[in-house]
Amino acid sequence: MRHARRRVVRRVTRLAAVGGLLLGGAMVTRAVASETPAIPAVPHTYAMKAGQTGADLVSRLGSSRTAGTWIGTDGKPVVAVTDEQAAAEVREAGAKAKVVGHSMDELKSATKTLRSAPRVAGTAWSMDYRTNEVVVQGDSTVSASDWSDMTKVADGIGGFVRMERTEGTFTPRLNGAQPILSTGGRCSAGFNVTNGQSDFILTAGHCGPAGSIWFADTGGTNQLGKTVTQSFPGNDFSLVQYADGKAGDGAGVVFIGNGKGVQITGAGDPSIGQRVFRSGSTSGLRDGQVTAVNATVNYPEGTVTGLIETNVCAEPGDSGGPMFSEGIALGITSGGSGDCTQGGTTFFQPVTKALTELGMQLIVSNPAAAGGASPAPSATSAQAQGSIAPGAASPGSSAAVEGAQGTPLLSRLTDTRNVGPGLLVVGGSLIALVATRYIRSEQDRKAYQRYYSATWG
Repeated sequence: MRHARRRVVRRVTRLAAVGGLLLGGAMVTRAVASETPAIPAVPHTYAMKAGQTGADLVSRLGSSRTAGTWIGTDGKPVVAVTDEQAAAEVREAGAKAKVVGHSMDELKSATKTLRSAPRVAGTAWSMDYRTNEVVVQGDSTVSASDWSDMTKVADGIGGFVRMERTEGTFTPRLNGAQPILSTGGRCSAGFNVTNGQSDFILTAGHCGPAGSIWFADTGGTNQLGKTVTQSFPGNDFSLVQYADGKAGDGAGVVFIGNGKGVQITGAGDPSIGQRVFRSGSTSGLRDGQVTAVNATVNYPEGTVTGLIETNVCAEPGDSGGPMFSEGIALGITSGGSGDCTQGGTTFFQPVTKALTELGMQLIVSNPAAAGGASPAPSATSAQAQGSIAPGAASPGSSAAVEGAQGTPLLSRLTDTRNVGPGLLVVGGSLIALVATRYIRSEQDRKAYQRYYSATWG
C-alpha cells in the first residue's frame, strides 16, 4: 500500500512538472508575441558605419587619389577615386568606387580661389562629391552684375564649377528645439555641454553677442543664462551659461514635440547622403539628407565656412536647433534659404568642431535610465561628468519628456506582459522533473541493495 501511494505521488509530480513546462512555454510565447515594441522617436538610418568605412578609405588613399565619399541609395559607402588602382582597393574593402576626373586637391583649390575673389553676400559654395563638381549658388539678392563677375571667376577655374541661382535668400535662422529668448530675438537651444564645473547651452553664434541674457519665457521672468562665448562670422556657435551653473534633469534628451524626446548618446560627423533630423520650435521635427560638407556661406552679416549642407527645411525661429541621427549629435542650425512649405537648403555648424574649439564635452543621455527629460533643456550632474562614445547607449530611442522612473527587476519578472513569469514556471517545472527523477533513482538503488543483502544473507 505504501509503495502504491509513492507511485501515485511520483506520477502526479511528473504530470504537474510536464504541465508546468507546457504552461510556461505558452506564457513565454504569448509574452513575446504580444509585446509592444518601443517606437523610436525617429527612424533608424544605419549610415554611421558606412560613412566611417568611406572616410577611412579616403584617409588611406589620400586627397590626390580621391574626391570624397558618400552613402549610396543602397546604404553602402561610395568613394570617388581618380585611378583604377584606387578603385580596385576600394572594391576590395567592400565599398563602391566611382572614377572621376578631379581629385579632392583640385576641388579644394577651386574653393580657395572662390574665397579669394571679392565677397558677394547671398552666395554659397560647396563640393558635390557625387558629380565631382564645386557648386556655386546665388540667392535672389545677388545682382546680375555680381553674378556675372562670379561666373567669370568660375570659368577661370575650369569646367567642374557649376553655377546655380536659387530662390529665397541665405540668411541666419535667427528667431529651435526649445525656444530661448532675448532682447535680440528668439533662438533654439541646441545641445547641452559642460566643462566639468558648469553646464552650457551650445547654440548658434549669430543669435547674440557675448553678454546677451536669455529667458525661457516671453515675459522675461525665467532667466536661463547669459552668452559667455560667441564665434560668428567665420564659425557659427556660442555658449549660453546656465544661471545656476547646472542644466538640470534630462539634458541628454533633445525635444522633438508631442511630449517626446530623443536620447543623445554622442557626437559625430555626418556623411554625404546620410539621413538626418532637425528639431526647432518654429517648424518642429524635420528630416532630409546631407548634400555636402565643408560648405561656405556668405551671409549678409559675414562669411561662415566648414558648414554641413542639407536639404532639410528650416524657418526663422529654428536657429541654433539640434541636428542629429541615430542619437548622435551632428550639428546646430546656422541658416539657409527657402522654408518648410516650398523646401530649401539649410546649413549647420558641425558639433564636433564647436566642441573642440570650445574645449567642451557633450552632455549625453544616461544609458542606465531609459529615461526622460524635462521640457526645458537640462541635465543631471551625474550625466554631466562626461560624454560616452556613439553606440554605447540606445541611440535614437524615444523618451517621455516628463521623466519616467526605471522599473524594478522583480516587477518586470512578475509582470504577465513580460517573459519573466513564463521563464519562472519553466524553470520550476524543470527542477521538479529533475528532483522526481533523482528521488526515483535513489529509491531504486536502495531497493536493489536491500534485495541483494537479503539474498546474500
